[in-house]
Amino acid sequence: MARICILGGGFGGLFTALHLAKLPWRHQPEMLLVDRRDHFLFTPLLYEVLTQEVSCAQIAPPFAPILSRAGIGFRQGEVTSLDLKAKKIVLRGTAGTETIPYDDVVLAVGNEALLDLVPGAREHALPFRTLDDALALNRALANLEASGSEKIRVCIAGAGSSGVELAGKLSDRLGDRGRIRLIDRNAQVLPHSPAVNRRHAERILGDRGIWIDLQTSVVGVDIGGITLEFQGVRESLPADLVLWTVGSRSPSLLQSLSLDLAPTLQSQGEPHLFALGDCAAPFLGYPATAQIAFQQAGYCAYNIWAHHHGHRLLPFTYVPLGEFVSLGVDEAAAAMFNVIGIHGPLAAQVRRWVYLLRMPTLDHQWRVAREWLGSLVDHQVPNRSARKTEPVAVE
Repeated sequence: MARICILGGGFGGLFTALHLAKLPWRHQPEMLLVDRRDHFLFTPLLYEVLTQEVSCAQIAPPFAPILSRAGIGFRQGEVTSLDLKAKKIVLRGTAGTETIPYDDVVLAVGNEALLDLVPGAREHALPFRTLDDALALNRALANLEASGSEKIRVCIAGAGSSGVELAGKLSDRLGDRGRIRLIDRNAQVLPHSPAVNRRHAERILGDRGIWIDLQTSVVGVDIGGITLEFQGVRESLPADLVLWTVGSRSPSLLQSLSLDLAPTLQSQGEPHLFALGDCAAPFLGYPATAQIAFQQAGYCAYNIWAHHHGHRLLPFTYVPLGEFVSLGVDEAAAAMFNVIGIHGPLAAQVRRWVYLLRMPTLDHQWRVAREWLGSLVDHQVPNRSARKTEPVAVE
């Protein structure tokens, strides 16, 4: 029986595995997904953990039940080496080290936070890419909130979508105590976003009193603050928290390989190797986003199947469906197909329910939908009760 190993369980890896399981194989292969963590992470909703709009269980379901229902195996561990000639991976997991042979391998290992860009960032700044990062930030915020300090000063390096979404959520969480500053080397926030989203984000950030330092670089981070440089002038500012949302690097596994990827997501030198998501970004010219990885998964799965059955492989074609940017609780901007703009609570609700349809399985979608609908009812019933007991004004 042929074995297909998918390395990485993000949007690219998990959905490639799920698509592979549904294809009409002449001889059903064994499918094995490998990830260092035991759960999938729906990263676009990670920011909502900070404001308790979603639970960890809703956005980070464990792999085991998702994959077992689809007939896909799972191994948790770190891939320490990939031998393309021998077609073997070496996995270091909780049970020790094992060597796993494969017939086809899919690289979907993503990127890692790059905290070595400036002195002190690795020691004193917090990244925001994983569930562990969100929980660490949650603990740091809880400690600051319990401190009784009048001001909680947060500096966010990077005014792309991640930095802007963090600023909006933290503004709602911290309220009047929050002093939030966005810092970016570019001349505008959301530099890669549709103009309609950028304009609304600028207005909301301004309304919330969030400081924005553009054309400004972070040149140092220490235990009590941050050093900025603007037009050659450096300034040190106090900060209780420094959040890092800029820069990324390939995992060491990818750095040891020499990839030459075709538009079909197949390696031109190694026909049994496929890659997608962040791994494919340098070759295809697309940004590393969840939406692109999600779309690539269908192509990758089909092309692996086509490779086994002697059919023509299809080049990946990206269809831009639009962009959502959360700007706080019940506040968002949306550019549908990057043209039609909506904003405010309507955009926030559309964003939430569109993302629901992108969650991995129908079972999980139904469970999360029930919890969200229950939460809406819980919020509305007290309001209706309160209105009924309000005294009626007499003319």
